[in-house]
Parts: sequence; C-alpha cells; structure tokens
Amino acid sequence: MKIPFSKDQIIERIKFENPWWNSQKIDGYYSAMKHREYFNLFFPLVSEKKIRRAVVLMGPRRVGKTVLLYHTIQKLITDGVSPSSICYFSVETPIYNGMALEELIKLFFEIADDKKKSVFYIFFDEIQYLKNWEVHLKSLVDSYHNIKFIASGSAAAALKLKSQESGAGRFTEFALPPLTFHEYLSLKNIDNLVHEQDVIKETAAAPYKAYNYTTPDINKLNEHFIDYINFGGYPEVSLSKSIQEDPGRYIRNDIIDKVLLRDLPMLYGIEDIQELNSLFTYIAYHSGGEMSLDSISKSSGVAKNTIKKYISYLEAAFLIKRIHRIDNNGKVFQRANFFKIYLTNPSLRCALFSPIKESDPFAGNLVETAIFSQWYHDNEILHYARWDKGEIDVVSLDSFQKPQWTVEIKWTNKLAEDKRELKNIILFCTQHKIKDPSITTYDVTKTEVIEGLTFKFQPSSLYCYIVGRNLVRYKKII
Repeated sequence: MKIPFSKDQIIERIKFENPWWNSQKIDGYYSAMKHREYFNLFFPLVSEKKIRRAVVLMGPRRVGKTVLLYHTIQKLITDGVSPSSICYFSVETPIYNGMALEELIKLFFEIADDKKKSVFYIFFDEIQYLKNWEVHLKSLVDSYHNIKFIASGSAAAALKLKSQESGAGRFTEFALPPLTFHEYLSLKNIDNLVHEQDVIKETAAAPYKAYNYTTPDINKLNEHFIDYINFGGYPEVSLSKSIQEDPGRYIRNDIIDKVLLRDLPMLYGIEDIQELNSLFTYIAYHSGGEMSLDSISKSSGVAKNTIKKYISYLEAAFLIKRIHRIDNNGKVFQRANFFKIYLTNPSLRCALFSPIKESDPFAGNLVETAIFSQWYHDNEILHYARWDKGEIDVVSLDSFQKPQWTVEIKWTNKLAEDKRELKNIILFCTQHKIKDPSITTYDVTKTEVIEGLTFKFQPSSLYCYIVGRNLVRYKKII
C-alpha cells in the first residue's frame, strides 16, 4: 500500500538529496573517493549540449555508478554550472514511490531559484524502480529541450532491454564495468608498481595511441594480481579487509542474488529461479573453460533451449561474456556448438566458492578471465581458436573476418622456456601472416624472433594492466 506523503515532505526530501544548492559542493563522503578512470569517458556525454539525448548509465551492481554520478555533479559545479540548476533524485527512495518522473521535475521547478537558466541537469539514480521508466524518460527528452537527463540503474539487463526498445535515438547508453586492474591498483594507492615505459606503435591490435608499461617488482605485482582476481572487481570489496574475510556474504547476497532472484525473473518472467542459479554456479566454476550446450545440459539436467535463453539473460545482466570458437583456418563455425564463457568479474567465482592462491590448479582459468574482463568496454569482437592439434586463447578478426592478432594466455613460463610448445601457434600465425604474436607468462619478459615471428613474452599481470589501462585511457565514446 502506498503511503500518502505530503508535498512538503517530498520537497524536503529533494532538498536533502541536493546539498550543493547551499554548500556549492557534494558531500565529503563522495568527494574523498577517487575518480574511476571511466569518469573521463562518461563526463563528456553529460556535458554535451548539442545532441538532445538522455545518458543511461548501466552496469553490474556495486561497481560505483552512484559515486560516478556524484563526481559528475561536482565536475559540473567546478566547471561553472550553477549548483541550483543540478537536481539529483534517488528513484528507489520510498517517498517517490509511484510518482512519475515529470511530477518530480515539476516539484523541482517549484523550488528552483531561477527557472530561466539556459540548461538544467537532472539525475535519476536507480531508475529501474519506476515502472515503464523508458517511456517516461523518452517523453521528457522530447518535451524539455533545456534539460540534460542522466539516468542510472543496477538492473542492467532490464535497462539495456528497455533502452533499446523505447530509447532509440533518444538514449546514449554507457556501461560501467567492474574495476580494471589498473583502477584497482590506483584505488589502493599502489599503482607505483607499474611504470610507463614507451609509446606502442599503432598496430591492428592497438589502433590508438597507447603505452608499454614495466614493473620494478613482478613478484609484488603478481601478488596483487591474485588479490585482484579474488576481490578486485568492486571498489567497496577492494578497500575493505572485513568484507574480504567473507566476500561470499557481501557479493553473493548483495550482487548475485539480487540479479538472479529479482532483476532477471522480474524482467523475463523466469519461474524456475533455482534452475537459473544452478546454471550460473556451474558457469562460474568453469569460467574460461570450453563448454557446449550438450555438456552443460548433461551436467545440469536443464534442456538446451532453456540454457540458451538463460545464457542470453546472464549476458544481458553483465554477469558473463560468451566467446565463440574459430578453426585453424580462422573460420567461424556456422553452428556455435562450442564456446567459452567468462565471468565479467573473476571475483564472482571467489564469492561463490573460495579465494584462490597463485598455485591453485584453476588459477590459469581465472587469469584468463581477468584479462578478458579488461576488454569489457571495448568494441572488439574476440574469438578463440581450437583445432585438432592446438588452440589459441585470443584471436581478433578484422572486418574481412581474417585473423589480425593473437594472444596466448598462460600463468606459467613454459612457453617462454620451451620453443617446442610454440609449434601450433607458429603454424597458425604463419598461415595468417601474423608477425607479432603475444604470449603471457608468470614472470618472464622478453622479445624473441622465432621462425620469422617476433614473439612478445610478458607477465600476465602486467599484460592485464596494459590492456585495461590503454583501452580506457584512449578509448573514445561515440
């Protein structure tokens, strides 16, 4: 039953949520937090005035979306925007329950000190709590030409579906992923473990200005890399020793369960929640391993058509990413019988099971998962190659569907120490005229010419840092 809050109560709540109207700045709790690297990509979308679109910030739970909104508000104020022209609403607040977005805007204008400003900024946090939010927001964009609307929400699957259905041409989507390895080190003030070295020449693998990095202490970097795999995807977990003592309680209850038990069933009408939960648990345990619908069905007892739907749902919720297989000729299989599935955040597995150590038999899979998670915000469509005599973990295809670069991910120095282990990689790269394959290692760094190919060997932890740092630092959002 809806509680009939008075207009005065609602207005007082609005004033409480917007302290910068009086103080000229956001709350110190948020201003003390470090900016995520993604802030530099997000803010230009908000400050852009020429394109009349709402910005929809989406992503997994607990990755810092609300903090990003507060940092954006502070930046607007710093850049000269009047604090009283910026209004923030936390839509999940019970006092707003059942209210249309336009009702909130009208209340804001009733108390605004200057209703004739050239531009206003309205933030709707956790917008998925409003039924048919996408219809409301699209109408607002069409009706209020002097307002820039920014919305965010944690029910990522719901947001993405509704945004694409109703917001075409009116919404700009921005996905905020879990922390990159670089952001994790920066957040913990240990990014001095990696030093900028030199500019990377533009290649098919890095068609943008980018840098190489080096580390003065690979053992220490590896130690923190394992911590990142176990605890590093979420800012709050990264900084809290008490949460790290029982990550399952925090991540499983506050993140996984809310997606599996509430967000997805609410959006897709899933009735057998236990079945969905079992499938996700199976996928999480085998993250980075090759799977097929047949193998999953036999292990879980779930019908293949149902598994296909569930995998699509979990991808839409930003919990997993599916990578398709190619053969040694670089051809994509017409029937995608085999694929790899990676968690978008390796610490999800730690929460469901237990933290790993660097010598754990499954560490290699999670190292691979961590590296794949760095590509989260890139448009690159990656594959893996597997054939009778060999495999390569990462293969990028160009616009003509031809392999253009490769990476073999290892948590061992074996390939750097024994050239015989490179035989199948040499055959694949020679066949496709790839001159500079990359191999990740445990702690070896070197460049070596072998059978006409320039192999670059690099520790997995350092490579993970480089991928995440360069993609975020130099990416341009269109």
